[in-house]
Amino acid sequence: MGLQEIIEKTFGRIDHFKSKNELLEEEFDKFIIDYKPDDAHAIIPMKYFFKAYITDNQVRDIIERKDYVDFNTNPTFTTEDFLAVPQDWRNTIPEYVKDYIPLNQFML
Repeated sequence: MGLQEIIEKTFGRIDHFKSKNELLEEEFDKFIIDYKPDDAHAIIPMKYFFKAYITDNQVRDIIERKDYVDFNTNPTFTTEDFLAVPQDWRNTIPEYVKDYIPLNQFML
């Protein structure tokens, strides 16, 4: 939650603070607008990967280390989930997140 959001809430311009999921959805929508993936069937796995990468330190660590076998024991994002994401997007999504999304707003 940023200062602008607090001010807007104070002056009644917004009726509630956005939930973490609402913020994630907005960020994913921006990503889709910027990158325009061709395969509509890939959107759901990409969104799950996008959200997991942002919110789960373990997922980020596995991706950074490129130690994908660790997804076999990860309870939140599995090997099956990872393989459902098209190959090109497995690199693009983490790079986009690093470049454009402040992760601290999604940490508890």
